[in-house]
Amino acid sequence: MRAVVVGLLLLGLCGSGAQGEVQETETRDAGEETTKQTTPDIWAEVRALRDMVVELKVELRNVEATVKDSESQVDELKVELIVTKMQVEQLHRETSDLQTRLSSSETELLLSKSRIEQLERENTEKPKVAFYTALTDAGQVGPFNTDITLKYSKVFTNIGDAYSPHSGFFTAPVRGVYYLQFTVCGNQAGHMGVNVYKNSQRIMYNVEWKEEAGVEHFTNSVVLELMAGDEIHLLLPSGYSLYDDSSNRSTFSGALLFTL
Repeated sequence: MRAVVVGLLLLGLCGSGAQGEVQETETRDAGEETTKQTTPDIWAEVRALRDMVVELKVELRNVEATVKDSESQVDELKVELIVTKMQVEQLHRETSDLQTRLSSSETELLLSKSRIEQLERENTEKPKVAFYTALTDAGQVGPFNTDITLKYSKVFTNIGDAYSPHSGFFTAPVRGVYYLQFTVCGNQAGHMGVNVYKNSQRIMYNVEWKEEAGVEHFTNSVVLELMAGDEIHLLLPSGYSLYDDSSNRSTFSGALLFTL
């Protein structure tokens, strides 16, 4: 009996060993088959990764070139920006200078306008006095046996109506400085000339002796300060003569220079 049990145990052990060997053989065969299937897939992935790396390197070089171009463009833009900034600053300075000059010109223009308006007011307010006359168309005047006030009857200009052809007097309308001028013409031998009177005061004595007949002229002038109402007239002395005709050879004129 004991022998039978031992025999059965041995059979069991042999069966188990055989079964274990069979299982181990099957496992080893499966591992070898798996290894055979896996090895080709790994190399394919490696090749794919290598190709991807190559492509990435190419793309990286392209990106680097693009970045360098962009950096170069950025540097150029920086230079242009600096130049533009300098130009803008220069324009600002020029604009500021122009504004200053414009303000100065406007100020000068306002001052000039003010002066012009003041001068216009003064010119408007200032009396305007000027006259120009000639003696006569009759020809020979004198000589007489007494002094004669000359009445210059031909009036060409009489601004302010300060000269009277009826009396021969010029009357100053305002206080001021006046310029007066006369021209004397003689045509016969003897004395020719006139005296200039301010009111009753003789201001100027003018005379010339003519040896023989023939037209001769002389001119004289005077600048006088006159008060309003002062009178100026020319007097032909006794024994003197003058000459005038349509050529206006003997004249009397004057004008207000400025008021006082």
